[in-house]
Amino acid sequence: MAEVKPCKVCNFSRQKSYGLVVSSLDQLKVKGGETLGIAPEKPVSVVLEDDGTIVEDDAYFLCLPSNTKFMLLHEKETWGPTKKIDGGTAWLSRESVALDGDEVDMMFSGTDTWQSLATQLKQDLASIILLSDSQLQTLVDVPCANLASALGFQQKKAQALQDTLQTVLDRREESRQSKELLQLYLKTVESEREQEASQEAGGDVMDETDGMEVDSGSGFMSRTLMVLKGKTSPETRLSNQELQMVVNQGAASMEQVLGLDADRTIALVQACEAELEGRLQQVQALKSLSAQSQQASDALTIEDTNQSQAKRSK
Repeated sequence: MAEVKPCKVCNFSRQKSYGLVVSSLDQLKVKGGETLGIAPEKPVSVVLEDDGTIVEDDAYFLCLPSNTKFMLLHEKETWGPTKKIDGGTAWLSRESVALDGDEVDMMFSGTDTWQSLATQLKQDLASIILLSDSQLQTLVDVPCANLASALGFQQKKAQALQDTLQTVLDRREESRQSKELLQLYLKTVESEREQEASQEAGGDVMDETDGMEVDSGSGFMSRTLMVLKGKTSPETRLSNQELQMVVNQGAASMEQVLGLDADRTIALVQACEAELEGRLQQVQALKSLSAQSQQASDALTIEDTNQSQAKRSK
């Protein structure tokens, strides 16, 4: 009697898994296929579940340890590693969702159809937090009636869902803009501090530094002139002080300094002026937000003080 081997089998999505006892690779294909609901006439291939190694040799199969887990594939099914996606919130019904490669590609590829996304939401509405901006926008752009039909919602509820998705998109964009604004502000402050430190250290030392030599004719540092002659948005690589110098010089003067044609010089000066104005507006916006926050804090302090005094008087 041939030696029997206990093992486990699963389908390509890993959603079905069963234990079997077989004596050969061929018997594994037959019994495993029947257990997983694969038609007997369909060809079946066997791979190791953990790494996708193809198992075709019966001798190799018999050498594998007991309770090895195999994946049975048929037609165009392919092996894929188990991928875990952590929800990251306490209100999800599970800490993480284990998905096969095909399902992950469907859920998080950049070319999702709105129908596949709607199916995903219908199965688990909490998965909204896992959607990318492009996926959220796809669902927002779908006609409300079509989305309601796909989700099995009333049209009013589907409209409320689209409003929520748009709110999520808006908040993400606000968060990105706030981070960019803060980074620009911190960069500006740091740049100004470095310039002040350089000025205090003395102009002679700065002039002798490589790349920091000052052109006697124009008053610009050699590094600044090199940046201005660059082809890719040179205005974004200059400090506020350098931008102001370019704007103050004007197009006619900068044309002689840089040796560029008139059209390019005019465009460059205009770009520097726009960049400087944008930075100043952002700094002003930050200062305004800071002032409003301070005023709100002062108002709360005064209100707390008045309430305390009122309690004491009673």
